[in-house]
Amino acid sequence: MSSNRSFNLFLWALLGVFLLWVAQPVWSPWFQSGSRTAEPRPVVARGDLATDEQATIDIFEQNSASVVYITTVERVLDFWTRNVSEVPSGTGTGFVWDGNGHIVTNNHVVEGHKTAKVRLSDQRVFDAVVVGASAEHDLAVLRLQKTADVPPPVQIGTSGDLKVGQKVFAIGNPFGLDHTLTSGIISALGRSIGDEEEGGDMKGLIQTDAAINPGNSGGPLLDSAGRVIGVNVAIYSPSGASAGIGFAIPVDVVNRVVPRLVKDGRYTRPVLGIEADDSVSRRITQRLDTEGVLVLRVAEGSPAAQTGIRGTSLTSNDDVLLGDIIQSIDGKPTLTVDELTSVLDDYAPNSKVRLKLLRDGKDTLEVEVVLSMTR
Repeated sequence: MSSNRSFNLFLWALLGVFLLWVAQPVWSPWFQSGSRTAEPRPVVARGDLATDEQATIDIFEQNSASVVYITTVERVLDFWTRNVSEVPSGTGTGFVWDGNGHIVTNNHVVEGHKTAKVRLSDQRVFDAVVVGASAEHDLAVLRLQKTADVPPPVQIGTSGDLKVGQKVFAIGNPFGLDHTLTSGIISALGRSIGDEEEGGDMKGLIQTDAAINPGNSGGPLLDSAGRVIGVNVAIYSPSGASAGIGFAIPVDVVNRVVPRLVKDGRYTRPVLGIEADDSVSRRITQRLDTEGVLVLRVAEGSPAAQTGIRGTSLTSNDDVLLGDIIQSIDGKPTLTVDELTSVLDDYAPNSKVRLKLLRDGKDTLEVEVVLSMTR
């Protein structure tokens, strides 16, 4: 009898221990409350920033105020109230170009609009008008209606001496997240994107792996000295988000095009005053075992006519008398009409250039031409 009672007491004790163990989360805080502390952990000093970190911080702090958020709006009429309201229709990035309130961005950011809203880093919003645009370069210039207390213009660098592997930084407003900094390197130079058949091909672009997303368009691409070396224009991505392949318009192009947009409202390209066709040029140059652009016709009074460049013509016996074949401009090959046009695009009004010509299919000569402008 005594042994059974002892065994029962043992079972009850074991059950009590089990219940205490199960209920531990409930009762243990009562005993621990006195030993709890609410003090934060001690902070460990990080030391000085790394040199490259500080350099990146300096680049952002020196340039972010000059980068702006651009919004285009549509005026919408309410059918019932007849009230007119403004509805955002597109967004992008731009940057302060000069002290006169001019803002540079992509043409596709403001295309189809005459006005836009420009928001600065301090959240002030300015009305702006589009003063000029070039669809072929995808560049546009806006002018702020008020220029009081506008941030300083960005510093302009060069793009002709860029190297693959250089560090670059992009500041923009991806997905509406204003003043976002991304970094990377120059991945390639001289890239082309777009649909050439539809006339939308852009050449000579900078390729970078710095993250560029929708909303970055029109923002500056900076080098490690904080100078603008390009204007971010597009990404290559099946999903529409950054995939490590972004493109920027070289700043040398921007620095040539923007002043003309400010002055004339449009871009005017230098011309020779000739007509040519790639398919005809290809057939003739293959037959002559040479390369270049065959001149079919020379416009009267044009720079080409004044220099004596010859167009293709028919003799009295209906034989074809080939015109001059333009092989290079200032040493730059011109193997197609597009290449010839691209080379001319590098020159300012009234520039003097040297053309290498093949005449009569055998004689090589060089002539100097003073370029005029398209109107």
